[in-house]
Amino acid sequence: MASFRSRSLPFASSRLLQGANPVHSGDVEGVGGNVLRRFSSIITTEERVQKLEKEGSHILQDEIANIRHAFTAAKEKFLKIPDALKEMPKLDPKGIYVNKNLRLDNIQVYGFDYDYTLAHYSANLQCLIYDMAKEYLVNELRYPCSCLEFKYDNLFPVRGLYYDKLKGCLMKLDFFGSIEPGGCYFGRRKLARSEIDNLYGTRHIGRDQARGLVGLMDLFCFSEACLIADIVQHFVDAKLEFDPSYIYQDVNQAIQHVHRSGLVHRGILSDPQKYLVKNGQLLRFLRMLREKGKKLFLLTNSPFHFVDGGMRFMLQDSLGDQDSWRELFDVVIAKANKPQFYTSEHPFRCYDVEKDTLAFTKVDAFLPNKIYYQGCLKAFLQITKWNGPEVMYFGDHLFSDLRGPSKSGWRTTAIIHELESEIQIQNEDSYRFEQAKLHIIQELLGKLHSAVGEGDECEEYTSLLQDLNNERQKARRTMKNMFNRSFGATFLTDTGQESAFSYHIHQYADVYTSKPENFLFYRPEAWLHVPYDIKIMPHHVKVSSSLFSR
Repeated sequence: MASFRSRSLPFASSRLLQGANPVHSGDVEGVGGNVLRRFSSIITTEERVQKLEKEGSHILQDEIANIRHAFTAAKEKFLKIPDALKEMPKLDPKGIYVNKNLRLDNIQVYGFDYDYTLAHYSANLQCLIYDMAKEYLVNELRYPCSCLEFKYDNLFPVRGLYYDKLKGCLMKLDFFGSIEPGGCYFGRRKLARSEIDNLYGTRHIGRDQARGLVGLMDLFCFSEACLIADIVQHFVDAKLEFDPSYIYQDVNQAIQHVHRSGLVHRGILSDPQKYLVKNGQLLRFLRMLREKGKKLFLLTNSPFHFVDGGMRFMLQDSLGDQDSWRELFDVVIAKANKPQFYTSEHPFRCYDVEKDTLAFTKVDAFLPNKIYYQGCLKAFLQITKWNGPEVMYFGDHLFSDLRGPSKSGWRTTAIIHELESEIQIQNEDSYRFEQAKLHIIQELLGKLHSAVGEGDECEEYTSLLQDLNNERQKARRTMKNMFNRSFGATFLTDTGQESAFSYHIHQYADVYTSKPENFLFYRPEAWLHVPYDIKIMPHHVKVSSSLFSR
């Protein structure tokens, strides 16, 4: 856009004066006329510049008026969801989404994690872990007894958050490692953007600060994130001094104790109806793979008795009286100690189910109906002779389950249970409506910023900028609250950027879906391709602002 600024006048005038020829004393004839003509020329040029500047101001005002008119027209259309938006195709909540092209006919071996992969848990499990961990903090680590009054809040955390052990903040990061302005909490209090700037100097987390961050990436981390935030808030309210790194260390120790001691395993098996979800579709999927001649293995950090009890409960309505879930798998490995399993050289031990003991004989073959503990990837590949690209491993934890296999040449499938519900929200007309509104406002803001240069701000510009920003914040807030009021969507930030959690999925998962049995909807020899028009994550809906112009 043409824009004339007053600061250009001194530069233009000096150029004109410098361009005038000097008058020498010897120039007698016509000297007065020449000087007058030159002076008249300077005045005329300055008037011309002022005239052009005035015309530029009118052009700028016209541009702002046009953008204001477009904004007013758009707001009228915001009152009703356009029919074209309703006709947009819906994404499949049970679909398989592809980051790297994958031919299923090349996959001969299917491996599975157990927790939150084969096993589906109810929301009650987070409350159980939370309560057991807070009791450990009070009884074993001598935290204040008032901590026992804490209640797990299932509406607070999402997966993929980060805790800053140095500053005590629980935060959500975007794809590029910047702090989400509306997703940074100290305890249970959301920090303002100015507070974030004061703490970090910038929203972008650099390498040095990133060393103090710990990622909370699996579904067991829901209870951990909530407990950390509750304890920080409790200490703040009680005006007690504390080191944020100790809070993390103690809470993490409590969570690990709950798992490693078997407390949570015994709690789940004592009332499986409350914590586990029966799943006949899983049995169909595993049997289909067996019928197609595929090899199957189970690789989990959980102890065998816990896996056995859970699998029998989940499949008891589908399995025959004489059938055993163990017959579905060629190899069963428990207490594998992932992620160290992928890099260590620890030997396998054969586990005696009846005696609950480990054998001392060397494991150089995996025998049918036997259970194995510990081990390592190197020994696993030597025994099975299964080559990397023909193996696909399913897991829910991006670091413990999938990072090692992806670096070792296995194909990987991330199981993201939240994916199903988040796609269902994205499919709703109300969400797509807000997204289209946001895109329109973003486009108008872009036009406004390109039309108005520095120093050209006027009252009309300031008013329009404020109105557009207010409408943008309203749309962002509405979309965020459809997912989670504290942190928004798992895969997206409030600004529409992919989250850091999305980054890790993109990095370590060839494909991702909400449940393993979703593969039943695809042929075993199917070719899974990356969509040609994706931005970063292939399941993200893209609603164009042009829908409002139809």
